Amino acid sequence: MGGAFSGLGLTLPEAMLEFGPSAEVSGEWIRGRKFSALERLRGQYEKTGGQQRAGVLCGRARGYPGWVIVAGAREEAAAKRKGPRQRKWAGGPVALGVPVASRRRLSTPAALCLASPITAQCLPPRLRVTRAATAARGQGARASGRARPRRRGRLQQVGTVAQLWIYPVKSCKGVPLSAAECTAMGLRSGHLRDRFWLVIKEDGHMVTARQEPRLVLVSITYEDDRLILRAPSMDQLVLPSKLPSSNEVHDCRLFGLDIKGRDCGDEAAQWFTNFLKTEAFRLVQFEKNMKGRPSGEIFPDFVQNYYQVAYPDCSPVMILSEASLADLNTRLEKKVKMENFRPNIVVTGCDAFEEDTWDELLIGNVEMKKVLACPRCILTTVDPDTGVIDRKEPLETLRSYRLCDPSEKQIYKTSPLFGIYYSVEKIGSLKVGDPVYRMVQ
Repeated sequence: MGGAFSGLGLTLPEAMLEFGPSAEVSGEWIRGRKFSALERLRGQYEKTGGQQRAGVLCGRARGYPGWVIVAGAREEAAAKRKGPRQRKWAGGPVALGVPVASRRRLSTPAALCLASPITAQCLPPRLRVTRAATAARGQGARASGRARPRRRGRLQQVGTVAQLWIYPVKSCKGVPLSAAECTAMGLRSGHLRDRFWLVIKEDGHMVTARQEPRLVLVSITYEDDRLILRAPSMDQLVLPSKLPSSNEVHDCRLFGLDIKGRDCGDEAAQWFTNFLKTEAFRLVQFEKNMKGRPSGEIFPDFVQNYYQVAYPDCSPVMILSEASLADLNTRLEKKVKMENFRPNIVVTGCDAFEEDTWDELLIGNVEMKKVLACPRCILTTVDPDTGVIDRKEPLETLRSYRLCDPSEKQIYKTSPLFGIYYSVEKIGSLKVGDPVYRMVQ
């Protein structure tokens, strides 16, 4: 996607997409692995000579109504053969987004950039925007002293935020919050970030409560700019919020994907080794200048949301309702807690499993978009109070009534579904007691 933008006569630096505060995107159209899913789609066409139809891949720019769309050579060739009526969205590559001049956000989010001559012809007239019109809109918004509001669908309240949780160290105890910032990579409270710390083996492979269930007994607090870790029969471990740059950066491995982590030092390594008593472990911290795991590699075939995560399994945010947990507990002899399922946002005031139907949400001033349902594993069978793994319940009961539709078996296989993964489309803040709105188109 280089060269001039034919539809507007813009050069690439004049038509950058701003995707929120993520460090991965600021001054280039495609940088690193941020848009690997887009590149993969284009590669599918190149490898098959345009014979494989992968569809159109698109994603909303955080905080704006712009879109990135990539279509393949086959559609472009077909569009040239067919009349204008048949080529409305054909052409490739196509880029629709928000122009950012001199790396500053415009006061209007309403502009479109076109990266293909054929796309400029194929778009409906109401979507064709000239450079002059873009400038005029920006000047008009500045003159009025306010930005044009983002267009939303109708808002329907579906519940209320009952709990907020972050889990600073993956698989360790969560920290309950009354309010939180919601960043592109998940919830945050001061220096505490969701799953920004990870226990690893000496070869870099992740360690979770699936392998070491006693990790769930490690609690975390934040005091005087320090992270305090406590565990049964252990002295507390004190870690600085910012590690020395001289500490080694490890190549870590999560679910088959590579990611970096800065070593937290020998004292932390010995602390976890002594507590778990099975082999040698180390603790690493993700830093904001590191490259996260992109959604296009976590879900290479069936997710259109574009985001990055540090050490969470799949997405920046997971939501679960109190009613769904209550429904599950009516089917169990031994009741389970919300802590078994480790959600970030717990919603009250809705029916059981109503969250399955929520595609786009507004909570506080944060907008989220559904990624997938959360497929559950044996981690849910770890007792959060004792650190003992059962390997049966509640997983077996969930399998009896929460399996996916047969059409989605290639995604979820035999895992039961409980909770919903979301990407963050517009960053902001939220708190306990906030209404949860479903955005209805």
